[in-house]
Amino acid sequence: MKAEPSAQPESKIWVTENPPVRTQFQIFTIFGDYLLDRGGRIWTSSLLALMDQIGVSERAVRAALSRMRRKEWIDTRRQARMSEYLLTERGQLLLKRGQQRIFEQAFSDWDRQWHLVIYSLPEKKRKLRQILRTQLAWLGYGQLAPGTWISPRDRAGELAVLVAELDAEEFVDMFSGQYLGPSKDQALLARSWDLESLEGQYKEFISKYQNGFRRLEKLNSNGNEEISPEKAFVERFWLTHDFQSFPLSDPNLPVELLPQDWAGTTARQMFIQYHKLLGRYAEKFVAKLLAEQEEKVNRSKE
Repeated sequence: MKAEPSAQPESKIWVTENPPVRTQFQIFTIFGDYLLDRGGRIWTSSLLALMDQIGVSERAVRAALSRMRRKEWIDTRRQARMSEYLLTERGQLLLKRGQQRIFEQAFSDWDRQWHLVIYSLPEKKRKLRQILRTQLAWLGYGQLAPGTWISPRDRAGELAVLVAELDAEEFVDMFSGQYLGPSKDQALLARSWDLESLEGQYKEFISKYQNGFRRLEKLNSNGNEEISPEKAFVERFWLTHDFQSFPLSDPNLPVELLPQDWAGTTARQMFIQYHKLLGRYAEKFVAKLLAEQEEKVNRSKE
């Protein structure tokens, strides 16, 4: 496809239409992209200003923050007439794990070992079973059969931590080994993951963001700084939000197992590069907003 002409107005490049999203997920996206490396804290007024940029009302933000606090993902504290929210240890761990999966590098050196997780939980533990299934999918495991999940990646360390956190050691067993047939390794993929559907989702993602990416890439290579930091912030938010759901359905398979011209490879490369390019402008916007609020707080102490 041809790149978008550089003469096209900037307002036609950025993604502006997006489906409704749960507010707490939006808050987590902002914490992960901008606040985790800044101590995981933000003044309430600053967070409200950032959320306003993506069209979320103050009422919705405060309601979501209240729920997140009850779940012990964040905490709050007051200073004079100001209040701030900060990530708890639990919240920081959640975001760090998320970033690890979202920005995970392509898997190009496979030892042909498959890693199995087998579990059997009684009916009274069905809620735990559902949590375990969701977390296994997030770690990149696919369901081969009822109670049996597989992955070409060795995630034993992460899995052991997860099982311990869920207090599920007595219900879970882990194995590793080669697949001996009678089919081929690719047959396991078809039984454990819906790669055809995932391919279509990746193509939609590429179609949605490639014009903006190519235009910004061209402007950046020409040394053009005429990019709106606010619009870059909004575009980066939706880029991250739209991509971060893929780890739930994409195990980041070894290159040799993937179909030829796998769209997921293109989508991941574009996401990482576009996210970085947008960050050069979006970070300026966030840094300025946070600095202005910090100045207000300092003045209030005088």
